[in-house]
Amino acid sequence: MIKTPPDLKYTKTHEWARAEPDGTVAVGITDFAQEALGDIVFVEFPKVGTRVNAGDAVGVVESVKAASDIYAPVAGEIVAVNDAIPEHWDLVNKDAFAAWLYRLKPANPGDLAGLLDAAAYAASAETAK
Repeated sequence: MIKTPPDLKYTKTHEWARAEPDGTVAVGITDFAQEALGDIVFVEFPKVGTRVNAGDAVGVVESVKAASDIYAPVAGEIVAVNDAIPEHWDLVNKDAFAAWLYRLKPANPGDLAGLLDAAAYAASAETAK
């Protein structure tokens, strides 16, 4: 069974997005993605200040098995990266939903509503297995 916290939004490319109280959106990879990748050994973060469009590749997650692009769930500006990750790669594997990778300020906060809810993501991830 794929873990899909109901308070998050999801992309078909296996990122999760969470609206934060300050108006930013925290983004990470889903549990499905981290299980498929295996032990994370490196993350190439997006550059703070970069403006991105929804669906743009903004970074890379590397594991012992493979490398996978990280995509922006919505358009906006990258405002922060999670500096704890490079010193603790295992955080992503321990709890992919607690280990956000970057935050962005969305160009249009309403765009989050267009992402998948937990049930729709779980259904699409199950078919991707």
